[in-house]
Amino acid sequence: MALLKNVGEHQLVKNIKNIIRPSGILGVDDDAAIVETNDIVVCSDIVTFERHMPETMTYEEFGWTAAAVNFSDLAAMGAEPIGLITSLALPPDLNESCLYDIVRGIDKCAKVCNAFIIGGDTKPGTGIISCTALGRMGNHRPMMRSGAKIGDIVAVTGSLGSPAAGFYAIKNKIKVAKDTVISLMAPTPHIKEGMALAKSGKVTSCIDLSDGLATAASIVCEQSHVGMEIIWEFLPEGCDVDVVSQQSGISKENMMLKWGGEYELMFTISKSDIEALQDCDVHFSVIGYVTGGENISILKDGSVLERYRAGQYWC
Repeated sequence: MALLKNVGEHQLVKNIKNIIRPSGILGVDDDAAIVETNDIVVCSDIVTFERHMPETMTYEEFGWTAAAVNFSDLAAMGAEPIGLITSLALPPDLNESCLYDIVRGIDKCAKVCNAFIIGGDTKPGTGIISCTALGRMGNHRPMMRSGAKIGDIVAVTGSLGSPAAGFYAIKNKIKVAKDTVISLMAPTPHIKEGMALAKSGKVTSCIDLSDGLATAASIVCEQSHVGMEIIWEFLPEGCDVDVVSQQSGISKENMMLKWGGEYELMFTISKSDIEALQDCDVHFSVIGYVTGGENISILKDGSVLERYRAGQYWC
């Protein structure tokens, strides 16, 4: 394989097209793709070598992550993915095989989310991938961050802290389960869960946890003009969080609340509607409730472990 600087942009694009799955969408070979839909949902996010590529991560896993962060945003809205537009700015001295590995990772994540790469660009750069994900809502309303109401239940899908445990396990050479490392290197966007929650019509607000639970709660409370009380004992602890905490000295509170890298969904719902979710086939844990004011309180053993104002962020 040659270095990127020795391969022309148009040739790279041709080579990339031989790697990704054909979408059948018109315009992929033109200046823009044509997507036929009247209820489009769009989001965009950036990942970089410097910030988002931890030690031992492969280029394919990096590509997967670049796609996952965008599809997770669609999941938080309850949208069905359609496609992904991917732009890469990579160092000219990088081997071209690394570019193809990145694209394979992006395409594999798109496949898991029932979507396709439908366009993009390549340029020399420092190691940056910018993706724009497109989705559609169908006949149901999007879930927003601004609809939480006083008295609502706060819940999360899945468990918390495993990506942080995977990161600190690698950093401190702590032996952990393979799934713990995978949760860091190849996180799975919860598309099916997001769509099911939106279709229920019962969810009052929703957000993904890519920036951590504490920040997610802060954002929802800020935009909904409410507060929250989160019960520490109710938080679903992820795989290997305890063992990594003991061996690394990193607190479980840090890993489960503030570290980020989670792709679970946090949502709110009225107490009277919570039984309706039993038919949605979504596994979730109740972790607290919505209050008045704009303070978020983390309660442990009945006492306030931490309290902060809405609008405070850690990532």
